[in-house]
Amino acid sequence: MMLVTTDKIEGKRTVKTLGLVRGNSIRARHMGHDIKASLTNLVGGEITDYTKMLAESREQALDRMVEEAESLGANAIVNVRFGTSMVMTHAAEILAYGTAVVVE
Repeated sequence: MMLVTTDKIEGKRTVKTLGLVRGNSIRARHMGHDIKASLTNLVGGEITDYTKMLAESREQALDRMVEEAESLGANAIVNVRFGTSMVMTHAAEILAYGTAVVVE
């Protein structure tokens, strides 16, 4: 499965547009990680626990989007984008979305 942020794939011809596909993941922060993050905030630096959590969430959202595209018969997704929103205190959603297409 080819994923691109552009509206077409260089060297490929879009033969069919299958429509919007998306995948999301909602993750909650762990109180222990919040304490560690607060300490890191005092001295500065990367909060690696949150970096890892968000990276895993992005990958899961992408995987779910790809699964939906494959179920439609797509072999590529164009215009891939990410969105994020807070759904409740200490929990955020990562959304991956794009247009499923068949290219040759």
